[in-house]
Amino acid sequence: MTAETDSLQRRCALLRNYSIEMTAKDITQLEEAADVIPQGTKIPVTFLPGETFDMRITAAKRVRDLGFVPIPHISARRLRSQEELEGFLSQLQREVGTDHAFVVAGDPAQPMGPYEDALSIIRSGLLAKYGIRRIGISGYPEGHPDIGNEKLWQAKRDKQAAILERGHDFAVVTQFAFDAEPVLSWLEQVRYAGVQALVRVGVPGPASVKRLLAFASRCGVAASANVMKKYGLSVTKLLATAGPDKLIEDYANGLDPAWHGEVLMHFYPFGGLRATAEWVRDFQAKSGC
Repeated sequence: MTAETDSLQRRCALLRNYSIEMTAKDITQLEEAADVIPQGTKIPVTFLPGETFDMRITAAKRVRDLGFVPIPHISARRLRSQEELEGFLSQLQREVGTDHAFVVAGDPAQPMGPYEDALSIIRSGLLAKYGIRRIGISGYPEGHPDIGNEKLWQAKRDKQAAILERGHDFAVVTQFAFDAEPVLSWLEQVRYAGVQALVRVGVPGPASVKRLLAFASRCGVAASANVMKKYGLSVTKLLATAGPDKLIEDYANGLDPAWHGEVLMHFYPFGGLRATAEWVRDFQAKSGC
């Protein structure tokens, strides 16, 4: 097998069973993209401010009805009470029937109710009570602007222990990055720390460079001149559209299962669900997948 053939096979393996994120307001986008997203694709539904529980339930149900796997997000600090959490989980079980959920602390600086972080939701035992078997948790390869690295690592260890104690399976889904090198280094640290779960590495879908950098700045992701150089871009090309071609190639060339474990891609569709799904389809075709 040639090095080029090996690289192409690794690209195909990375993009097989990819996941792609949506908000509760993206139902129409999802319907328009449904024919280019593989059946059975996992689609997390985010938990954003300004979206009601009913909107989130409706979106998750539509994901399921279109033949995909809905993964509703649960934002711990946005929950006002245990009753609110149980009501959401009960409605998910009754109307959607999903056994997946993604649990995150959320953006508010102070909890709006009894749950301070994802760990407090997991330890409550309510996920298992309402049929959630597989849990997604966050990963931050480039750190978190408001949380120190040691606290992040301890939280990951604590969440893994709590998840396994309660009989759940789990996966880690990372924030998006523009550069493979820090992510590959972080993956080695994750495995060294004893976390053996599947990691879905966050990838920015195709979008204008200006839009990508705006998201990067807002999310605390490094968006330096060096990153733009890696993408082959310049300030004069801010209105151009950039796809993650080179980033995927860097992952395919740099990932080693012996060091990095099981890794798949998770897409943040900043340029839209259909544009992202079409990019994946076309990249797979170009790679001979």
